[in-house]
Amino acid sequence: QASEEASLRALESLMTEFFHNCTTNERKREIEELLNNFAQQIGAWRFCLYFLSSTRNDYVMMYSLTVFENLINKMWLGVPSQDKMEIRSCLPKLLLAHHKTLPYFIRNKLCKVIVDIGRQDWPMFYHDFFTNILQLIQSPVTTPLGLIMLKTTSEELACPREDLSVARKEELRKLLLDQVQTVLGLLTGILESIWDKHSVTAATPPPSPTSGESGDLLSSLLQSPSAAKLLNQPIPILDTESEYICSLALECLAHLFSWIPLSTSITPSLLTTIFHFARFGCDTRIRKMSSVNGSSQNSVLGQERGRLGVLAMSCINELMSKNCVPMEFEEYLLRMFQQTFYLLQKITKDNNAHTVKSRLEELDESYIEKFTDFLRLFVSVHLRRIESYSQFPVIEFLALLFKYTFHQPTHEGYFSCLDIWTLFLDYLTSKIKSRLADKEAVLNRPLFCFLHGHRYEDALVLLLTEVLNRIQFRYNQAQLEELDDETLDDDQQTEWQRYLRQSLEVVAKVMELLPTHAFSTLFPVLQDNLEVYLGLQQFVVTSGTGHRLNITAENDCRRLHCSLRDLSSLLQAVGRLAEYFIGDVFAARFNDALTVVERLVKVTLYGSQIKLYNIETAVPSVLKPDLIDVHAQSLAALQAYAHWLAQFYSEVHRQNPEQFISLVSTALEAITPLISSKVQEKLLLSACHLLVSLATTVRPVFLISIPAVQKVFNRITDTSAQRLPDKAQVLVCRALSNVLLLPWPNLPESEQQWAVRSTNHASLISALTREYRQLKSNAILPQRKVQLEDTKVIIHQTLSVLEDIVESISGESTKSRQICYQSLQESVQVSLALFPAFIHQSDVTDEMLSFFLTLFQGLRVQMGVPFTEQIIQTFLNMFTREQLAESILHEGSTGCRVVEKFLKILQVVVQEPGQVFKPFLPSVIALCMEQVYPIIAERSSPDVKAELFELLFRVLHHNWRYFFKSSVLASVQRGVAEEQMENEAQFSAIMQAFGQSFLQPDIHLFKQNLFYLEMLNTKQKLYHKKIFRTAMLFQFVNVLLQVLVHKSHDLLQEEIGIATYNMASVDFDGFYSAFLPEFLASCDGVDSNQKNVLGRNFKMDRDLPSFTQNVHRLVNDLRYYRLCNDSLPPGTVKL
Repeated sequence: QASEEASLRALESLMTEFFHNCTTNERKREIEELLNNFAQQIGAWRFCLYFLSSTRNDYVMMYSLTVFENLINKMWLGVPSQDKMEIRSCLPKLLLAHHKTLPYFIRNKLCKVIVDIGRQDWPMFYHDFFTNILQLIQSPVTTPLGLIMLKTTSEELACPREDLSVARKEELRKLLLDQVQTVLGLLTGILESIWDKHSVTAATPPPSPTSGESGDLLSSLLQSPSAAKLLNQPIPILDTESEYICSLALECLAHLFSWIPLSTSITPSLLTTIFHFARFGCDTRIRKMSSVNGSSQNSVLGQERGRLGVLAMSCINELMSKNCVPMEFEEYLLRMFQQTFYLLQKITKDNNAHTVKSRLEELDESYIEKFTDFLRLFVSVHLRRIESYSQFPVIEFLALLFKYTFHQPTHEGYFSCLDIWTLFLDYLTSKIKSRLADKEAVLNRPLFCFLHGHRYEDALVLLLTEVLNRIQFRYNQAQLEELDDETLDDDQQTEWQRYLRQSLEVVAKVMELLPTHAFSTLFPVLQDNLEVYLGLQQFVVTSGTGHRLNITAENDCRRLHCSLRDLSSLLQAVGRLAEYFIGDVFAARFNDALTVVERLVKVTLYGSQIKLYNIETAVPSVLKPDLIDVHAQSLAALQAYAHWLAQFYSEVHRQNPEQFISLVSTALEAITPLISSKVQEKLLLSACHLLVSLATTVRPVFLISIPAVQKVFNRITDTSAQRLPDKAQVLVCRALSNVLLLPWPNLPESEQQWAVRSTNHASLISALTREYRQLKSNAILPQRKVQLEDTKVIIHQTLSVLEDIVESISGESTKSRQICYQSLQESVQVSLALFPAFIHQSDVTDEMLSFFLTLFQGLRVQMGVPFTEQIIQTFLNMFTREQLAESILHEGSTGCRVVEKFLKILQVVVQEPGQVFKPFLPSVIALCMEQVYPIIAERSSPDVKAELFELLFRVLHHNWRYFFKSSVLASVQRGVAEEQMENEAQFSAIMQAFGQSFLQPDIHLFKQNLFYLEMLNTKQKLYHKKIFRTAMLFQFVNVLLQVLVHKSHDLLQEEIGIATYNMASVDFDGFYSAFLPEFLASCDGVDSNQKNVLGRNFKMDRDLPSFTQNVHRLVNDLRYYRLCNDSLPPGTVKL
């Protein structure tokens, strides 16, 4: 007794010292070591039992419980059975005696320790574990304690986290499932009795606006007046204790529902009870009351009761998220929906006292979140199931959802509701498309014919109108002003852009279903704002410094600001809808589209002519960005109609193309004044993008003869003109190059005028590369610092333009690529000559290799074999082992990027079919295996590895015959296809590198390389090759199993399982008779008896699902046995 007492005092002072803020880390480590050593002693638990019953120090109690936890989860097997019995009887007694006085976190930890014992010993050695919990729940004094035990049991036994054998996990789940009905019955009883007990006291409710709420909709939803009456009972007022018990019971239910299957044991009365509690969340009176009485006690109570609503909704959502619904449960589901929609109606009921929105604002935010989750699950998982029930009023549901959506108090809430509408629209679209497919596309009738006069039509039109109103400052200024338009989120968009984008997605989806409605709703609104914008001309006055907008009154400026912001959004909307005017519906919707395009052309020209982007305004910080944005958006919207213009061109080019020619020429007149370094970048880039689309997508034959385009040519090739910003320069050069290179649509080869175009292209490129080509002569001389920087700028500017031109042509016809290469030939040679001079400037090498990579991807045929060989040889000579080491080890990320691009170029080379580049294979493989691989193999960083292994994969995949010469004749003669192997050493080295990569922690590399091996097996039967089968197969299987056992790449469990199967299936006999026994024999930490059990449990299945299940069982149980064996006291003799 005395020693226990002394130990306790010592422990208390140690704990106090440990958590004191003056204690040094050094001392903390000492104390920690002391405590760990104490815990490891056999019999330490006896001291801890004494500590728990004799101390009031939280730290000491927490420490003592951790000792027990460790004992039970890691050492239980080695504890003598007498001690186990003592622990099983003492801990629950301790809990019963002190549960009222212990701090809640200590009490919960003690519960978990007892449940841990149950997880090991119930029912064999701890048969009354579960009956004790049920008794606690049934005795009123200990109900809360019983519920905490029940929830912990559900958490720890249904989905156990610690290692248990697979058999034990299955046994526990079965044992728990046997108890489910009893448990659910108990929980229903608790909730019902508390509700009923407190309902009696509220027999005469005060007259309230909520009491007369059984409207028509309600009766139609609930099908029975009695149910409606039941849900209209006033909500009882609970005391704190009952409140607490209900919240525990609901938490238990939510966890149970997460793993028990839907079945009839979830009874209607339980569901109704949960719904009663869900009403706590939507009762605003509770909060009113607490704020009137003003005492903090009451307001806390109000929040608690709101929390009951949240917990009840969590239970409902757990049930809702299960996709697999047995037949007998469908009716329950229907009942659940009806009851939830009753709540939805309650929430959105518009009483005169206050509008829906302020009512939603009064509810608990997390309740609204749960409710929105419910609606999302309903639409995404169950709508298709429920829609067919005649008694379910879908239209009324949509009306409620509509109200709920457009009265959300927060932007996030509104976004979540828009997501639900998107799901609903997707559901409708796919439903109609599948019907169309059934009826052989019903004479190609578009989607909307099916919605015409359909019950959903009005709902969608309403939705569209309201979403459009929501993005307009005209109707919604206060809220839109709150949205941030500065900070970018992870998707590189601001809050305002996200708001607009999500809204426009809904508009687009409605457009797909109801094009005419959507267009007639949107276009008039666009027109109104366009009138304002086009009318600004009359307010432009000439002042001394230039033009000024003569609108100064504050109110007018504000109205103009709103109108311009709206115009900008509506232009984006019109652009988003461009895709619904092309393809099969081109002719049917031609007039609408023409109206839009004519307006857009007019607006862009107007903006460029009166130069609104340079005008002085009364509020420059607001109106100037607005005017620039409208102009930029009008160009972007017009760009969206490029595909429509292309289709228009192909329909009319023979008959009367006047209308088309006028549209394109006018658009170009709007673009050219903007291509100048004086124009703001946002506007300049919009103009450049439109120019690129006209040159690339529309490609009219007359483009080059338009004066506006010639003006741009002159500007770009004139060396004295100021260069555009990089991005714009690249885009304009791409457009001009494409005008000359891309074949004209609708014209035969003979009318393409290639000769003239080729000459023009050569002179364009010559002008763009003049300075660059002059570098060749002085590249050899050592350069001064200043000179070097200038040279770098020239290289960067020229290569970025050339690379883009090549990339944009790479998918085009041979003729276009030929002309392109002819024009570029000299610059390419210059680049190759410059390369060695800059090998130590990794930023320059990076850009040069980018350029060469693009050339190899797009123009390797045009470059021809001899020159390509020269390039590769130059690179191979330059990238010596020293150079590679310098790049990878000392130049940081740029150096690594250089090597990665070089490997990418080699990837293109080794993929080339035919014999041309085959002579390079030996040196490519040597470079990989002897130079690059040794440098990176031991480095933990993933740089260069992914590219290197992709190159090795391509070497094998595209050059299989280099290693395996299979001649048909040989296999016929021998009667067996035993292929000849060549270059065996290189093959083995590559495979070994793959094997090594599986021993490293980088999970992305692991996944990639596993995929490559599987690909080689699918396409070239890698695992079946003799060399692999005899020398490597089981080494790989061994590595994969070890990885599973170490849990180092757990995310890839499934892929590793499948790969193991594919390897083992090449030689199942060898796997079962030789590999598995050897693998088990070599496992340390398990005894021979356990090894036999592991071997016996691995059934000799040969199908994939059973085999992978066996693998995971083996891995799980091996870990479990090791854990058990570690827990035995030293020197234990196992029989």
